[in-house]
Amino acid sequence: MSTPPVEYPVTWAPRRTRALLLPVCFLLVVLFAVLAVLLPENWQLNDRIMMTGSGVLFAAVGLMLARPRVSADRDGVTVVNFVRRRRLAWAEIVRVNFRQGDPWATLDLADGTSLAVVGIQSGVGKAQAIADARALRDLVELHAKV
Repeated sequence: MSTPPVEYPVTWAPRRTRALLLPVCFLLVVLFAVLAVLLPENWQLNDRIMMTGSGVLFAAVGLMLARPRVSADRDGVTVVNFVRRRRLAWAEIVRVNFRQGDPWATLDLADGTSLAVVGIQSGVGKAQAIADARALRDLVELHAKV
């Protein structure tokens, strides 16, 4: 039984989370900017700037939460979590784990460490997360044979 050819790049990301967070972040900036303009006259310019800056700060946190994804190509995998981005060659990945109750998948690496893969998370739906983790696992196994 032969494996069907893989069309690279393959990307997994919590799309519903992004679809929710991106408009919310935009609305936060707009809301805080409008509030800064509508503040009473006894509020100073620096107060208004800080109000707008607060909206931008809250939106930045939201955008950080929308970042996670994992992308696979012919040479390896790129894992983008909340703050860090890490590029791994296929040979560096030993196993993909996604145990019952885990919030997201993890990769066991050849150096003995593990890496969280927040782009594949149970929060988007358990069945979808399991399917995504299996697809990544299949790619890891495929490249281990090569």
